[in-house]
Amino acid sequence: MRSLLLVLLLPAAAQAAPVEALKPMGFLAGHCWKGDFPEGKQSDEHCFQWQYEGNVLRDVHTVRMPGKPDYVGETIYYYDSAARQVAFLYVENGGGYSRGTMTPTVTGLEFPATQYVADGQSLTYRVRWTPSGPDAYEAFSEMYLKDKWVTQFKLVLKKQ
Repeated sequence: MRSLLLVLLLPAAAQAAPVEALKPMGFLAGHCWKGDFPEGKQSDEHCFQWQYEGNVLRDVHTVRMPGKPDYVGETIYYYDSAARQVAFLYVENGGGYSRGTMTPTVTGLEFPATQYVADGQSLTYRVRWTPSGPDAYEAFSEMYLKDKWVTQFKLVLKKQ
């Protein structure tokens, strides 16, 4: 009986309104977004769901390449009340991780420079997500190499 009650309550919890700081990310929630890299040899998919009564936005991220195992990661976005900003923790199946922040802008979402750490190495990167109408957004990622910012990728992800 308890299991049935939990199952019945799950849809209501998934529909909870997000906390104010996470509302700029609301267009992502409840959907998967997929884009193909320009060379067409790999795809990138992000699936977003509200969790914990709108206090967390969960993003399950999968990069697929034919003939290779999927690269899978998960990001948890939350409001850091001590720092008064949206923060995130990203972990992936190869053992890498990142911690960073998100700032809403007039054009979309900005993820300021932070570190990706794996195998004792780190890479500084930054990202912007810019909505392109109601059914797509552009992800633009740069990495800091040899004292300058270089484009890592630019990708349009479409609502699935």
